Amino acid sequence: MKPKLLITRRLPDRVLEAARDRFDVTLRDRTEVLSAEELRAALRDYDAVLPTLGDRFQPDVFADVPAPRAKILANFGVGYNHIDAEAAKAAGIAVSNTPGAVTDATADIAVSLILMTARRLGEGERILRAGAWEGWGPVQMLGTHVTGKRLGIIGFGRIGKAIAKRCHYGFDMEVVFYNRSRVEDAGLPARQVEMAEAMAADFVVVAVPGGKATYHLIDAKALKMMQKTGIFVNISRGDVVDEAALIDALQNGQIAGAGLDVYEFEPKVPVALMAMENVTLLPHLGTACLEVRENMGLMAVTNLVAWAEGKAPPNLVNP
Repeated sequence: MKPKLLITRRLPDRVLEAARDRFDVTLRDRTEVLSAEELRAALRDYDAVLPTLGDRFQPDVFADVPAPRAKILANFGVGYNHIDAEAAKAAGIAVSNTPGAVTDATADIAVSLILMTARRLGEGERILRAGAWEGWGPVQMLGTHVTGKRLGIIGFGRIGKAIAKRCHYGFDMEVVFYNRSRVEDAGLPARQVEMAEAMAADFVVVAVPGGKATYHLIDAKALKMMQKTGIFVNISRGDVVDEAALIDALQNGQIAGAGLDVYEFEPKVPVALMAMENVTLLPHLGTACLEVRENMGLMAVTNLVAWAEGKAPPNLVNP
């Protein structure tokens, strides 16, 4: 008999086919995150769960299901801050993720947000679509030049390094970065610096993992380290940034602009952010490429198959 697997959101067809080859799959074909009762039912009624962003398996969920049937949460995504991995381990549940598959696509979005915000691309498109463009002019919609500027990266893991390579080799940018641990090989000309120096760059991109250690890492104090001409970009997790402090910094002209793909309380996006033309807003598109989502899903299935065969999942995060 195949193990019972719950997939909490629709995934690409290739992934569903691969999962159904090895598991008795229940597909929850809705976009909203699991409700409180669904979280508990997932642990009670299935052998394995393939959750994703926003499915909050926190300590209270595990406490309410003292003898869970589920033995693995094979997360779809590299970030797993919505899952308390230690609480899962204490409950006898393995947690895995999908690193690597998301690196390039997420780095591409970071560069897109830099360009869109600096060159006012979203604003320009809105003007054109509204029929308000009156023709080219020498001082029309002047933005910020990107080539040759300084880039500060907060978090220099796989994604941070991929962003640095694109910006250094593609736009001749000087790269400085802040990372909690020492980075012995940056892979390109880049300097590891203290957070204040990284935050003072022309463009600041946050690429740290989510979780308790990075919650509100970018707060009012950190934002005050930026230049008034600085542009802030977040492609990590929404709650890494104190959203209220960011709004305040933007409204008061403390920084020049922001490009965001993630939000502290997504899918809710503050009206204040949507009202500002110097802010680029994307609906969490970091990995939104078919090939990438297929690779992520197949990696999650590989973790599930390893578990089903009595082996350690290749991307186990709570050994």
